[in-house]
Amino acid sequence: MSPSGTPPMPVIVLVRPQLGENIGKAARAMLNFGLTELRLVTPRDGWPNPSAGPAAAGADRVLADACVHDSLADAVADCAHVYATTVRRRGVSKPVLTPERAGREVHAQQGRSAFVFGPERSGLETDDVALARAIVTVPINPEFGSLNLAQAVILMAYEWSKGEALAQPPEADGLPPAPQAELEGLIVELETMLEPKGYFEPADRETATRRNLRSLLTKARWNHLEVRTLRGVLSMLKKSDRR
Repeated sequence: MSPSGTPPMPVIVLVRPQLGENIGKAARAMLNFGLTELRLVTPRDGWPNPSAGPAAAGADRVLADACVHDSLADAVADCAHVYATTVRRRGVSKPVLTPERAGREVHAQQGRSAFVFGPERSGLETDDVALARAIVTVPINPEFGSLNLAQAVILMAYEWSKGEALAQPPEADGLPPAPQAELEGLIVELETMLEPKGYFEPADRETATRRNLRSLLTKARWNHLEVRTLRGVLSMLKKSDRR
């Protein structure tokens, strides 16, 4: 456990990654969701790899702190919980979890956890999976079960991040709804333009038509900039009518 009593962040382990670009993209995916510890097992083109930096798109500190190991066993030696990500069980009998369940487990258990990913072309080998405590498999289209390395990493990082207090996107644009007086001005202007066009005919439907129009315009929760924009549109339409 960390000093705060929470489990340490899981590590991401890439086993025999082939392309530097994919390592960089994986680092970018990690940092998007707060993961920073990357471990590499015998990367094909060595390390550091000049192709990784541009692909990381700013996640340079993840790459700078990445550690290289000679074997998967060495890379996860300090981890109490090792999750092998693979589409198939590879002939090894292990508990099979979804990314969501694995993410919850990591938050609930003591000790360090590792999410392990295999080479881009072939995935993890049977001996790699044998080192894991559990297998993580994504429910995926059986006719096309092809995820690239960064996609697989971002799935796991996202599911883990659900238990973290990451910044959330705002639910609204930050501007308050327009005052009723501004909205009323828009409605009156629009009704005034529609009346000579016969929009509210027949007369026996006028009340219901006006009510429906008002309901439509009040439901949207326009802010004052949006109301001004709409009134500008109406002003331009009126100028067109006068030509």
